[in-house]
Amino acid sequence: MYKRILVALDGSETSMRALTASLNLARQGGGRVRLVHVVEELAYLGGFDPYGASSGDLIKVIRENGAKVLATGLAAAGSAGVEADTVLYDNFGERLSDAVADAAKQWNADLIVVGTHGRRGIGRVLMGSGAEHIIRLSPVPVLVIRSPETPPA
Repeated sequence: MYKRILVALDGSETSMRALTASLNLARQGGGRVRLVHVVEELAYLGGFDPYGASSGDLIKVIRENGAKVLATGLAAAGSAGVEADTVLYDNFGERLSDAVADAAKQWNADLIVVGTHGRRGIGRVLMGSGAEHIIRLSPVPVLVIRSPETPPA
């Protein structure tokens, strides 16, 4: 069984489904989870807010949002009776997939759990697939949880 499960959270419904799956695995196998949130540069590429906020304010809000996502995940882990900790990665310039793969290596994770939005076509070309990149770089198995609204292939 998996004892050290790393979960990538972004606050989306799909990542929360991934959290639920990871907590079930950890509880069944007597494992623990590490919840990670990665702040990517692309999240604030515009550099300014048309309503008056500076990029510094925007970065602060993005970090605060990441901390809230992790706090929500930590509370869910506590409610499930699973030992957990959190890490917020905000090394700007580092891609999500690189940060998650590195986090798994550093923590000696047995499994990575991520959600996927299942984008296809032009959405995938424009937005990419974070889950796919994580799978390619991961040093350990990756469990991918699909969005409930993702149509079957």
